[in-house]
Amino acid sequence: MQQPVIRIKDLTKYYGKAKGIEHVNLTVQEGEIFGFIGPNGAGKSTTIRILLNLIFPTNGSAEVLGMDVIRESKRIKKLTGYIPSDANAYMKMTVAEFLAYSSRFYFSGNSGRKIRELTVLFDLDTKRKIADLSRGNRKKVAIIQSMVHNPKLLILDEPTTGLDPLMQQQFFELLRKENHNGMTIFFSSHVLSEVQLLCERVAIIKEGEIIKIENIDNLRKKQLKKVFLEIEGEIPREIATIAGIEHIMMNSGNMLSFLFSGDINDLIRTLSATKLMNMTLEEPSLEEIFMHYYK
Repeated sequence: MQQPVIRIKDLTKYYGKAKGIEHVNLTVQEGEIFGFIGPNGAGKSTTIRILLNLIFPTNGSAEVLGMDVIRESKRIKKLTGYIPSDANAYMKMTVAEFLAYSSRFYFSGNSGRKIRELTVLFDLDTKRKIADLSRGNRKKVAIIQSMVHNPKLLILDEPTTGLDPLMQQQFFELLRKENHNGMTIFFSSHVLSEVQLLCERVAIIKEGEIIKIENIDNLRKKQLKKVFLEIEGEIPREIATIAGIEHIMMNSGNMLSFLFSGDINDLIRTLSATKLMNMTLEEPSLEEIFMHYYK
């Protein structure tokens, strides 16, 4: 039986009286590219730091690759790669020195080949010192360092910060290739377009709590619709009272749009006494679906 790569049960972390995360439950299966989305401060990094044993939970438990994140942290780190949101390294080292030094922690026989392959892919000058690199190039170093040992699990925390669009595209292609070769990827981000491009399943976290875990395609197929109306005359006030209407926007004096999760027949009955000039129903974007759940 296939064992989950990440299993989180009732995970809770308090910083004094301040809540970091509370009762987080999450399972990531082998071979997934799993999205973990929420704005800054929602609890994404707290969850990741517990998985990496950088901080201890207040309550609950977590396993990575079938191992307890506290008791078996050393074994987990040998099999896991991590790209932090802020990439830092030993500033006095050159890129080549730092990557060679990092690779020795993993005893990986093909790390030299992997380093050469990735530095060429990301057009990175290995002779330069880390201190002399731009933010984007330091992020490239972090990406390469996380992958030199061909980890079974790659954990990403806002990984594209500092990368230009071309490098982002190269990075995403690399992730797809590594995933195709068996790597499981846990992708934490507040950039929904990135999650949509890469991930099959996603967890939405709000104020330290998981509010939804769903397949991205299913999120789009839910009953939620985006409705555009153009009405002759005044817009009837009754529209705002219909169950399921959210985020009403007045586009002009006689035009409005909103998200609708109720019974479309109720909407049609209310509008039957109104002279419509135009009515359009669309699938909402992932950003709009996210805001629906988040608000």
